Amino acid sequence: MIYAQHVLTHLRKDLRLEWRTKDSINGMLFFALLVVVVLAMAFDPGAYPTMTRQISGGLLWVALLFAAMTALNQSWARETNNSVLDAHRLAPSPASALFIGKALANFIFVTGVEIVLAPVFTVFYNLHPLGETWKLLIILPLGTWALVINGTFFAALSLRTRNRETLLPLVLLPISMPALLAMIQATTAVLTGQFEPILWIKVLIAYVIVFTTACVLLFPTILAAD
Repeated sequence: MIYAQHVLTHLRKDLRLEWRTKDSINGMLFFALLVVVVLAMAFDPGAYPTMTRQISGGLLWVALLFAAMTALNQSWARETNNSVLDAHRLAPSPASALFIGKALANFIFVTGVEIVLAPVFTVFYNLHPLGETWKLLIILPLGTWALVINGTFFAALSLRTRNRETLLPLVLLPISMPALLAMIQATTAVLTGQFEPILWIKVLIAYVIVFTTACVLLFPTILAAD
């Protein structure tokens, strides 16, 4: 119970800061919408409905991935102001509570972008899913958490490096490849209705469990490093 209170304290702090500045949300929304609009202008989705369904899953997750990376570094950069990160090291609360609170805040921010992006994506690409649409309610949160949990961890890991904006994509993209493959295949399965996404959902669940556990266990070492 006390651990949950620590997590909620960190979560409320990040949500309050974002509510005041709206830097992360605005940046992610602008980038994601720009990707969707530019790619929709590159070809006529209405003229090739079958091809559009086959590639839309990949386009959606690529837009969300790069949009999320614009906010992940910024979320930790705030902690360096006024030696806040040093205060976290000295605080009696568990280090993993800070990490989980930060990851949950980033998850909420990316989910908010998804809620705005989904109807825009549907309209621009004229999508009519042929599979069971309700399965997207499982795939989208799992995929978002897979991106956010690793992104939050590696953003903290690269915080003290000179080129952290460049280092994060270089580390995050290879690590996230299995999750990206599962997200894209599962989403494509729902949009096309050609095969069942159950196998890819199971892969995504396994990925989330393994990397969430690893990140939570390793984060105290990252926080304590000089």
